[in-house]
Amino acid sequence: MNMLQQLRSRTAIFLHDLVMVPIAWMSAYWLRFNLGEIPPQYLSAALRYLPIVVLVQAIVFRFFGLYRGVWRFASIPDLFRISKAILTGILIIALLLVLIDRMSGVPRSVIPLYCVVLLLLLCTPRFLYRSWKDRYRIGNDGARALVVGAGRAGEMLVRDLLREPGSAFCPVAFVDDDKKKRKREIHGIRVEGSCEKIPRLIDRINIETILIAVPSADDQQMRRIVEICESTNVPFLTLPSVKEILSGRVNQQALRDVSIEDLLGRAPVQLEWDSITSCLEHKKILVTGGGGSIGAELCMQIARIDVTQLIIFDKSEFNLYRIEAKLAKSHPDLNVVPILGSVTDKTAVQHAMRRYRPDIIFHAAAYKHVPLLQTQIREAAYNNVIGTRNVAEAAIADRVSEIVLISTDKAVNPTNVMGACKRAAEVCCQSLNEAADTRLITVRFGNVLDSAGSVVPLFREQIEAGGPVTVTHPDITRFFMTIPEACQLIMQAAAVGRGGEVFVLDMGEPIKIGYLAEQMIKLSGKRPGTDIKIQFTGLRPGEKMHEELFHEQEQLTVTGHSKLLLAQSRKNDRTRTFEQLTALEEACRDFDEQRIMACLRAIVPEFDTDA
Repeated sequence: MNMLQQLRSRTAIFLHDLVMVPIAWMSAYWLRFNLGEIPPQYLSAALRYLPIVVLVQAIVFRFFGLYRGVWRFASIPDLFRISKAILTGILIIALLLVLIDRMSGVPRSVIPLYCVVLLLLLCTPRFLYRSWKDRYRIGNDGARALVVGAGRAGEMLVRDLLREPGSAFCPVAFVDDDKKKRKREIHGIRVEGSCEKIPRLIDRINIETILIAVPSADDQQMRRIVEICESTNVPFLTLPSVKEILSGRVNQQALRDVSIEDLLGRAPVQLEWDSITSCLEHKKILVTGGGGSIGAELCMQIARIDVTQLIIFDKSEFNLYRIEAKLAKSHPDLNVVPILGSVTDKTAVQHAMRRYRPDIIFHAAAYKHVPLLQTQIREAAYNNVIGTRNVAEAAIADRVSEIVLISTDKAVNPTNVMGACKRAAEVCCQSLNEAADTRLITVRFGNVLDSAGSVVPLFREQIEAGGPVTVTHPDITRFFMTIPEACQLIMQAAAVGRGGEVFVLDMGEPIKIGYLAEQMIKLSGKRPGTDIKIQFTGLRPGEKMHEELFHEQEQLTVTGHSKLLLAQSRKNDRTRTFEQLTALEEACRDFDEQRIMACLRAIVPEFDTDA
């Protein structure tokens, strides 16, 4: 039925344009003779040539796609398309008339007059129809909406809302912090003032919902806007990201509830995709721990690049199955090799290297849950340290060009087993890099939003259960970054690294976990302390109050990328480091946790469980 209506609509528009051609042709003659009677010899010529004019213009109109657009969405591109069709048509017509009888009976002024008249006759109905439709939409029955942001995204959103039949929202006002935009009108909707005026506007113009259309806002700006909106007790929605603007998909379907990621990971990352692509394309890439939160997202990001082969190494059968199925659905042509195995299994690691010969390895396999690993010392050290050594040494033996170790801020001045093990893994890679053709690079960052076992999914479960939401300390802070942003910066580090470096991701300002809990409760529509209690449970063993991204002896330098910093790595005694790593491996085999802790303290002198 919709196709039939569309066909009828296009046919009606085509017939309209076809009727306008003879009207424009004859009007051009009429104007040429000062709106008086057209002399018989010229009238005869006009009528004689009319079928040629109509036929040529009909073909040209079709060729230029004048009927792909919809009248109520008529815009400047349609005007250009019509102009090109008219000019092309008149050039062909003039050429044909010259060939037939040298344009006998066609005054030269008729040609430009015809172009002008036909342009008016084709464009005026389209834009009048659009104007009528847009004005009609302003009076729709949707919820009265206040749009935050009078920039490009806000303009596109309002335009879509005004055009859409039965729209859920009726925009009645803008607010924007840009003073230059105040008191101006966009599609007939006025910019009433700054975001601070939102609470006053709610009652004054009877606002029923708030639409946040500021996809380029950073996390601090977004938090401020959300806090103002929360104070009004009016529901609010947002546009997802700056990518929606670039793709042109800014409409009411793109609106969604504000998520915690919007408040903590909003600043867009500008990647050097050319350097990333040149680094990874046509290469064999191996991702250890490729089924985990970071590893799986890395695989999805790498799949966007034309790699020769993506090898995924993971010890979890379910995680491996899940990422393979996801990649098969989104990138069916990608050559994916799933390998079930553990990085602690040296034979399995060596076999994977020899069989598939990867060019670049992203080492994401690691245990990371701090409180749990405090009592699982042997497994933490064996997986995070010895597993890293197995991967690195096997890669060096098979001449892999580059390895990227994914580390954590907990490796800086560690107070827990997990952090000490990740720092030992960093030391291992730095020591191996000194005498290897393989480049070993470390990337260090803080908490990743919504990763498995992180605080965000835990809080979400607690809120859904009715609380309480458990926070260890009112003043505890952490750095946060979204999973896609972290993975993209890991690839950026792989592209710029030369070996031996420790890259630190700029995580912005640390966030209080208490604030995170409060915002997640508010975003769920509940009130902190009233509907959902926040319970402070005290710091857990090995847990720091505030994390650090670099050691005091690591001088940070810029890399040319705004969110990627280089920490000057500390020098280690290579021979002594390998002796300690061998001792650590022997202690793991003997399951001697006391010796394991002693080895970790030897490799990581700053490891202090009493801090």
